[in-house]
Amino acid sequence: MLNDDNEVVTLYLTGDESEAVKQATKASRLIFWACDTKQLRGMKLGLIVKLYKLIRDEKFDLVICHRYKAIYLAIIVCLLGLKFKQVGVIHAFGAFQNLSRRLLLSLVAKRLIILGVSNAVRDDIRDSMPLFPKNKVQTLYNALDIREIKRGQLTREAARDFLGLAKDSFIIGNVGRLHDDKDQATLIKAFALFNKKIPVSQLVIIGSGRLKASLQQLTNDLGVGEKVRFSGQINNAKNYYKAFDLFALSSDKEPFGLVLLEAMAAKVPVVASDCGGAKEVVSGAGWLFNFRDVEALAEVMFRVYLGEKEELLDVALNRLETKFSIMATKREFTTIIRL
Repeated sequence: MLNDDNEVVTLYLTGDESEAVKQATKASRLIFWACDTKQLRGMKLGLIVKLYKLIRDEKFDLVICHRYKAIYLAIIVCLLGLKFKQVGVIHAFGAFQNLSRRLLLSLVAKRLIILGVSNAVRDDIRDSMPLFPKNKVQTLYNALDIREIKRGQLTREAARDFLGLAKDSFIIGNVGRLHDDKDQATLIKAFALFNKKIPVSQLVIIGSGRLKASLQQLTNDLGVGEKVRFSGQINNAKNYYKAFDLFALSSDKEPFGLVLLEAMAAKVPVVASDCGGAKEVVSGAGWLFNFRDVEALAEVMFRVYLGEKEELLDVALNRLETKFSIMATKREFTTIIRL
């Protein structure tokens, strides 16, 4: 939120105040409300009153809301008579399939800009709300603080030591929830094909989720149970990407794919399924394969193993700076906010 003094104030609806969040948030001032699930249900009248008083007292001119619940709260406050410009940021598909949500947004269309974190998300929003002005639904990519990311990265050797990986293995990495949308099953099947040719290879999957047992069973069924490591949830996983020789993302519904940018910042080649926002991130800076095409993904693994990557690494770093850096996002946002 931006007030008359050009002070940027960030409000967290959920989560306790912590030093880690303070360090990661670039703002003049932070406010933590630590709302529980009960407060976020239903009409949220208590939060509406609280937010109304905050915006009124601070005299905010611009309110940027991430995800629908925050957008809803700000819209209601706006309808109660406070005048400010609102930007809503959507990070996932299907946010406006609900008719009541679409109707609510239409009431403040003149003062509201909706941003999707990729063209894929933007198009999904436009398709869901055909009557909402198309020029008020735009794309603003997630930004990466490249220098900050690089400062936290461990060396290849240190990262492999931390993850318990062999120093001389060809390591393929994946970071994400163990969920149907992430489709690690395709990744495991492709790795099994690749491992037959390159036995010194390993696959590391960082993340947790309900599919862990079935994915582990799949590795055993394919004979690569000892070559696939499920590392679980790791804090600041982006610090260990240099351990990988290739980063692979096999999702079928990827709104953006921030992990791909983090891998690029670590100078690790990337491959992703040709789905959602991931293809926009990778475009020209890595490899794409058709969703669930096991053989195609295995072929990319083999090509990277043979050394076909150096030129794309330079392209990836340049793409990071020109499309996904803090400065690039600031320039784009400055243009959008004038709509």
